[in-house]
Amino acid sequence: MALGPRLDLRQSQSLVMTPQLQQAIKLLALSNLELETYIAEEIEKNPLLETGDLSAEAKSNDGDNGADLPPEPGSQGSDEILSSGPAEAESKLDMAGDADQFSNNSLSESDGALDGGLGLNGTGNSGSGALGGEAPDFENMLVAETTLAEHLMEQAGAILSGADLFIAQHLIDQIDECGYLQADLLEFAHRLGVQLDDVKRILAEVQNLEPVGVGARDLAECLALQAKEADRYDPAMARLIDNLDLLAKGALPQLKRICGVDDEDLMDMISEIRAYDPKPGCKIGGGDVQAVVPDIFIAERSGKWLIEINSATLPKVLVNRTYFTELKDGAQDKASKEWLNDCMADASWLVKALDQRQRTIIKVATEIVKQQENFFREGVAHLRPLTLKNVADKIEMHESTVSRVTSNKYLSCSRGTFELKYFFTSGIQSSTGGEAASAEAVKSHIKALIDNEDPKKILSDDKLVALLKDKGFDIARRTVAKYREALGLGSSVQRRRQKALEGKAA
Repeated sequence: MALGPRLDLRQSQSLVMTPQLQQAIKLLALSNLELETYIAEEIEKNPLLETGDLSAEAKSNDGDNGADLPPEPGSQGSDEILSSGPAEAESKLDMAGDADQFSNNSLSESDGALDGGLGLNGTGNSGSGALGGEAPDFENMLVAETTLAEHLMEQAGAILSGADLFIAQHLIDQIDECGYLQADLLEFAHRLGVQLDDVKRILAEVQNLEPVGVGARDLAECLALQAKEADRYDPAMARLIDNLDLLAKGALPQLKRICGVDDEDLMDMISEIRAYDPKPGCKIGGGDVQAVVPDIFIAERSGKWLIEINSATLPKVLVNRTYFTELKDGAQDKASKEWLNDCMADASWLVKALDQRQRTIIKVATEIVKQQENFFREGVAHLRPLTLKNVADKIEMHESTVSRVTSNKYLSCSRGTFELKYFFTSGIQSSTGGEAASAEAVKSHIKALIDNEDPKKILSDDKLVALLKDKGFDIARRTVAKYREALGLGSSVQRRRQKALEGKAA
C-alpha cells in the first residue's frame, strides 16, 4: 500500500445537543416553582414572549396579519416538538446517557382511563418557564443554612425506619419554626391511616431529638421536656409548669401552696424555668421555613383517580404574534430580520417544550398511581417495590427521563404531600412465590421482632431469617445483618449484654 496524503468522503449520523435541546431537558428536572422563578428572565430576553390568558392568544390568531406569519415550529402537534430552523434535526426529549449518547422514544398523551378502573385526567395547558443563560445557583444551595426540619430528619433517620420514619417525617413537617407541633394527633393519625398509639409513640421519639423541647404542643409541654432533660422534673416542678397562668399573674403565695414548697425553693424553680428556651426551634435555621408546594394533585372521584398539574404555580407562556407582525413590518436590514426570526423560533420552541414537559409529568404520575394504588387507598404498609426502570418500561420511555421527571417534584393526595422519588423503593422476593415486599417493610418487621424478643432468648440473625421466612420474606442472613445495623440495632451478643445490664439496674 502506498503511503501518501489522500481525501476520503464518509457519511455519518450524530445527535448534537443544541441549546434548545439542552433547555428542554433541563425543563424536565425543574419544579414548578423553579420554572416560575425563571420566567421573568426569559420574557426579558425575548420580546415575543408574554404571560396571559389563552384566550388572548386565540384572538391574536384570528387577526388579518396571521397570513404573514412563518410556520410555527412543531405545528404537527405537541408530540412533535421538533420543527424548522435549528431544531429541525433534533429528537424528542426522551434522552438517555450523557451529552454524546441518547436514545429516542416517542411521547404520547396520558390515557384517559387505565386498566383496573383507573380514570386519570391531566391538563394539557402549557406551563411557564424561563431558562436563561444561567443555571440554578446550586453552589449557594449547598451552603444554605440547615433548616429545623432537615436537622430533625437527620436525627430521626438514624433511629427510625420504615413506617415509624414515615410517621416521624410527617410529624416533623407539622412543626413550625419555633419548634411547636401544629397538628391534632387524632386527625393526623386518621389522615395517614395509622394508629393513634403509633403516632403518640413516634411523637415521643421526636420530642427526644435536639434541640430539647422541640415537638411540644404548647409552652407547658415544651418547658416540661426541658425540665426532664435537666433532671429537674419533680412533682413540685410539674405542678408549677401546670400553673403557668398563675406564675404570669405573679400569684406566688398561691403557687407555694400548690407546689408545697417554701419561698427559697419556689424562687429556685422559677429561676430554672426562666433559663429554659420557650422557642427551641429558633436555634436551628435563621430564615423562614418554606412550605413545600406540590406540583401534582391526586384525587379520587367515583372510584377513579384524577391527576392534575398544579397550574396555580405555572403562569401561561404565550407567543405575541401581533407584536411579531409589527416588528417584521418595521425590520429593514437582514440582521434585524434574522434576530426576529430567531426570537420567534425560540419562543415557539419554549412553548412546545413546556407542553411536552407537562404531558411527560402526567404520564409518569399516571403510572406511579397505577403501580402504587394500594398505597393511596390503604396506607404506607401497602407500598410496593418500584424502580425507575419499571415505570420507564411501562410508559415506553428511557429510565433517565423518568429520573428527571421525578426530581424535585412533589405529589399531593389525601394522605399528605410526598416527593415522587418516595414511591421508588427496593424489594425483597417472597419465599412463597408471591409479590415482592418493600425493603422498608422488611426493616419494620426486623425491628418488631427484636423489640418483642424475650430477654432470656435473644434472637440471632439466623433465627431472624427463619422467622422472616415464616412471614413470607426470602432474605439472606447477611441482608438481615445489614438491615439490623441500618436500624441501629446491635448483634445478639450486644443485645444480650445490654438487656442483662438493664435487668440488674431494674
